[in-house]
Amino acid sequence: MKEKEVSIIGGADGPTSIFIAGRPAKKSLKEGVRKCIYNCRRKRAEKGIRANPHTLRAVAVYAVRKYDAAELPKAQKRYKDQYKGAKESLIIMHRPELLGDLGEIKRPETFDEESLKEMYRRIQLRSEMAANIPDHEMPMDFHVYEIKMKEGHLEMEMDFRWDFFSVSYSAPSKKTMKKLKKISRELYMYYGVSKEDIKNRTERYLALLTVLSSKSL
Repeated sequence: MKEKEVSIIGGADGPTSIFIAGRPAKKSLKEGVRKCIYNCRRKRAEKGIRANPHTLRAVAVYAVRKYDAAELPKAQKRYKDQYKGAKESLIIMHRPELLGDLGEIKRPETFDEESLKEMYRRIQLRSEMAANIPDHEMPMDFHVYEIKMKEGHLEMEMDFRWDFFSVSYSAPSKKTMKKLKKISRELYMYYGVSKEDIKNRTERYLALLTVLSSKSL
């Protein structure tokens, strides 16, 4: 059975955005209904959010105690790959000047083959440039924790210095995916938001709102 995977990033967007060329398809009635239902869920979720923040260190301790989460060794390839992706995301968010004109890659005005190739080329260059930026110019305190189940697993990426929080999970069965999604929601809710996050609708607040608004699998 093909394994399903879900990733949720809080506090940052991924370094790569994918755009599809062509005319936008006409929205069907079903899509309209789905959007309406989502908007209703989102409004309900907004009303239920209360200020009760915890630090990422506290989230890590909570996951270890309740779910036996284990931290990945920094020498492991999986950790190194995730560190590389998180480093690029954080540079784009907090230190884009280190990337020069690659700090912001705009959508092409026309979505033809050449413009998409050029955009992809610039994205690749940005990834390479970010990876080569010395650690002292972009200091991080990055950690990855894993929660294992009989089938499937959940990973938390967090950077204590930059308050970066990302959760991803995968499993071959729908039943396990539901369990992992429930844990993911619980972790985001435990991380929580402050009054300032709610007032200013920060990335941390919007990430929690997105998680709470998502439908069941």
